[in-house]
Amino acid sequence: MESLPGVMFLVLTILLMFGFPVAFTLLGTAFFFGLYGFGWGFFNLLPLRIWGVITNFTLLAVPLFVFMGVMLERSGIAEELLETMALLFGRIRGGLAVSVVVVGALLGASTGIVGATVVTMGLLSLPTMLRRGYQPELATGTISAAGTLGQIIPPSIVLVLLGDIIGVSVGDLFVGAVIPGLILVVLYIIYILIVARVKPQWAPLIPLDEWKSILEAGLFKRLLKALAPPLVLIVSVLGSIFAGVASPTEAAAVGATGAIVLAAFNRRLTMDVVTQVMQTTTRLTCMVFIILVGAGAFGLVFRGLGGDHWVRNILTHIPYGKWGVLVICMSIVFIIGFFLDFIEITFIHIPVLAPIMKELGFDPLWFAILFAVNLQTSFMTPPFGFSLFYLKGVAPPEITTGHIYRGIIAFVVLQVIGLIIVAFYPPLATWLPHRLLH
Repeated sequence: MESLPGVMFLVLTILLMFGFPVAFTLLGTAFFFGLYGFGWGFFNLLPLRIWGVITNFTLLAVPLFVFMGVMLERSGIAEELLETMALLFGRIRGGLAVSVVVVGALLGASTGIVGATVVTMGLLSLPTMLRRGYQPELATGTISAAGTLGQIIPPSIVLVLLGDIIGVSVGDLFVGAVIPGLILVVLYIIYILIVARVKPQWAPLIPLDEWKSILEAGLFKRLLKALAPPLVLIVSVLGSIFAGVASPTEAAAVGATGAIVLAAFNRRLTMDVVTQVMQTTTRLTCMVFIILVGAGAFGLVFRGLGGDHWVRNILTHIPYGKWGVLVICMSIVFIIGFFLDFIEITFIHIPVLAPIMKELGFDPLWFAILFAVNLQTSFMTPPFGFSLFYLKGVAPPEITTGHIYRGIIAFVVLQVIGLIIVAFYPPLATWLPHRLLH
């Protein structure tokens, strides 16, 4: 019986590696080991756990933020932003790649949907970058990395889920993630500017004649028109949370309403668009919640069988004390990110690791942000990085999987550097929430 939690975890891992659906694998494993460990009495406990998930007010933010992101994608704001920012940074060497990072940060702060951001930038920016002579690896790596910024820059679904699991205020997490998110943006931009300086043939400049014609067409007016809508939405959603006027769930409702208004202003609010957005939102929300129900059942059985003590016994024998445990926990999340996506890691592994981190005396807000930065890499690490799949699906035929895999290596390293910076200096994650909200 003592080794049963380890066997349970091993069975789950093997089934997931074979490609079985995550939600049903979680539920099936929980049912089997629950019956084996507790008998039929297990089914008296399970409904209460599922009811707790379904009635959780904080998790209402998930469908609302998904709706906001999908509606913004359909409203055409991303297209206008990309085209205008590309013009703004046009005369900087590597400016087109820098513009993709800036737009990725703005879209992350206004949508938070990685798939939508990567697909949009892949369709619009990648052909332009290739046409202007950018190295394929630099172009694909930049788009993949910029598209994942929505996972750390609030409002982020990852932060909502982490806040609920770890027991940290989602508002605190949103505020705390701002500086780490900006650190990643700065690291990406510095890397692009250095590469463009060292290897100028990888990131050519826009020709001077073309730049003059852009200025004559009225760049400032176009920039104002492109930036105003997403900035209004960011201020209305994040501003209401940071000012303490609204909870994240209420702010998500404001964001969803704002996305509808912006789509109407852009004359994109048709019945077809509304239907598509509702269908996509329902599908994504159902996926998140059925996995959450499965993870709840798995967690119930795993803890009931003494899984917490089993993991704690393993981690307490790690050298270098609590810092050794931190390094091991972060390494586990990073490595698992090669094979599972962020939702699965959040629901399966974080509930096991977070209580141990809390028991060791780490600030829950700080290690929640560390987890969020770490989870971001799961989108970009092959073979199962979703950003890579999204980009490959919309890339021109001449872009191979090899180009994309080589392109993301430098950006994954930059994400790890960002993680180390936040780990070594916790106030980067904790100072702003204490300053603004407490």
